[in-house]
Amino acid sequence: MFGVVFPNRSFPMDISAFTQIDTFHWLLDMNTFVGEAYDSIREVCIFLINNFTLPQDKALAVYIQSPGSPFIFCGAVTLVRPSAVLSLPWPEPGGQMQLTAADAAPVSAKIGMSVEDLASLPSLDVAAERKIERLAMKVGENLFNFMQSFCGVDGNKLVVPMDILDRWFKKFQERAKRDPEYLKGFAF
Repeated sequence: MFGVVFPNRSFPMDISAFTQIDTFHWLLDMNTFVGEAYDSIREVCIFLINNFTLPQDKALAVYIQSPGSPFIFCGAVTLVRPSAVLSLPWPEPGGQMQLTAADAAPVSAKIGMSVEDLASLPSLDVAAERKIERLAMKVGENLFNFMQSFCGVDGNKLVVPMDILDRWFKKFQERAKRDPEYLKGFAF
């Protein structure tokens, strides 16, 4: 049906490594895989195995859950996109404490797989969207810092020269041409 690989951390694992919850849901308990160091696993490669047929309008969605936190969507694979390397942005563990007997298993992080309607899922390229968002935030921060160095105050208003955007953009372009590494700093 499907398999996963944690780059530089595991050999390929098939569906048998997961606990099947029902016909369309599976869980991987990260405690059994890496113990409490689940947040050191930053990526997963998921792939459909050749003999698995997923309907065209369905996707195999990937979710992660830190202890005590809700599941977070990470991405999905489909027949059109049968494999993907997904970032695992583990959320901070939640504040919900689980009271268990002394011999009970501790609360652990999980990776969930779910067959879902493709139309109901967010964008399948979550990592790319996050990179674009980080890029936009860093460029905006760069502009703000540049403008702040030329600001004047008029009452409760900041006043900047009219050509400030042109000056910033020209400086930004020149620096990017001189130093190819400069723009890479904005990507992450």
